[in-house]
Amino acid sequence: MDPHRIAVIGAGHVGATAAYALMLRALFREIVLIDRDEERTRAEAADLEDANALARPARIWAGDYADAARAGIAVITAGAATHGDETRLSVTGRSAAIVGSCVDALMAAGFGGIIVVASNPVDLMAHVALRRSGLPSARVIGTGTLLDSSRLRQALAARLAVAPGAIHAQVLGEHGDSEMVAFSGVRIGGMRLEDYAQAAIDREAVTRDVREAAYRIVSGKGYTSFGVATAIVRICEALVRDEHAVLPVSTLLTGEFGIEGIYLSLPCVLRAGGIERVLVPELDAGEVAGLRASAEVLREAGRGLG
Repeated sequence: MDPHRIAVIGAGHVGATAAYALMLRALFREIVLIDRDEERTRAEAADLEDANALARPARIWAGDYADAARAGIAVITAGAATHGDETRLSVTGRSAAIVGSCVDALMAAGFGGIIVVASNPVDLMAHVALRRSGLPSARVIGTGTLLDSSRLRQALAARLAVAPGAIHAQVLGEHGDSEMVAFSGVRIGGMRLEDYAQAAIDREAVTRDVREAAYRIVSGKGYTSFGVATAIVRICEALVRDEHAVLPVSTLLTGEFGIEGIYLSLPCVLRAGGIERVLVPELDAGEVAGLRASAEVLREAGRGLG
């Protein structure tokens, strides 16, 4: 296994953008792109190589699963895209077939690193990857609500006239319509939201803005790419640099909040070996109920997936 190599499986909008962001971040010396559309993959790799000539040295190429087998991290972005009014959960079956096939090929090639799943619906696809790979759950990570939490900080920042980086706030649960905003844990400079804000914040409006953000983007440009690609890079950065960073990512719950056997997002400590620890934040009763409801939505949607 080569910790300086990363494989991006899926060379569509998200995969190509993630590869570009990884190149600019200079986290890996080698980036291999894999996709069943070989012509497009070669073109994306060539375009990235042109950009790389003006960036920091790295080898970028269109490869195969044998190349991915040596990678320290494999990022799976391949999956079914949503169109129009389709929700993430509506493409579960189609995505599961694609993700399952990718994981099967990856493991057959001898992969032994960490899998980061970005394919939607990401919580269920991470669970599919866990089952098909046979890897420990600590080494199969979904991008989860990391992007949603970033959107939450932006939404609050716009209303509070403060920099997003000054706000601690997390979205938990499903990366999707049942996600839960943990308002009780929001802090601005150590102050609770209700103590910092000079006027009451419309929490329902904030939650709606965050939940519907992806739909607005898809409506305008047909897909999302930059936000989720940046979330992928942030997770990979925490892993490759052994940061012990705390990020809200999707992982297998084993009894936290009474939830077991389902992937969803809670704050997790990420280090070189994957998820070191799943944290259990203080939530109020309504938030705990919301988190459990989110888990049930995912459990029902995931019935029958292998």
